[in-house]
Amino acid sequence: MHAMQYTFTLPADYPMDVIRQRVARTGHLLDDWPGLGLKAYLIRERGKDGSPVNQYAPFYLWHTVEGMNSFLWGGAFQRPTDDFGRPAVRQWTGLAYEEGGAASPARAAVLRRRPVPEGLPLSEVAAGAVRETGRLAAGGGALLAAAVVDTGRWELVHFSLHADDAPDVVEGEVFQVLHLSEPGRGLLPGGRQW
Repeated sequence: MHAMQYTFTLPADYPMDVIRQRVARTGHLLDDWPGLGLKAYLIRERGKDGSPVNQYAPFYLWHTVEGMNSFLWGGAFQRPTDDFGRPAVRQWTGLAYEEGGAASPARAAVLRRRPVPEGLPLSEVAAGAVRETGRLAAGGGALLAAAVVDTGRWELVHFSLHADDAPDVVEGEVFQVLHLSEPGRGLLPGGRQW
């Protein structure tokens, strides 16, 4: 499993309904994308759920690298780069994935970033990430949870989707989910990823 995210931080007075309309028009285009586990079309609005910014920040879980590369290099990624500029695309390697007990629709996503702590064996850090993923997925209202790591920055990220608007039991940045494309969600490998 591979994760990917890019963000467009927009002006404070940007009308976020423009993004909502864009996703309503085009979100379905990835509903059957080969290699895609899921894409959560995410926004944050300045002043809501503690957000200091307006942001469009889609988050992807891929079950094949070919699907991810096809998206980035095959033309689909050109539309947002033409409209908003070319963002840095963050990529992470999967550590764990768990389905939760809640049913769609996903209404909120939570993203929590942490540095991988120094001085601890990496196997302990990874085992802790797997346990935390299970805890997040088991929480009330959770659709799923994943743990991913960027070993270039030594950053651990937990991502979770929720049926509630603003889950207050999960720490991190809260995003509104505008659409969820999940053509290969059932193909994402469960449990730890090694």
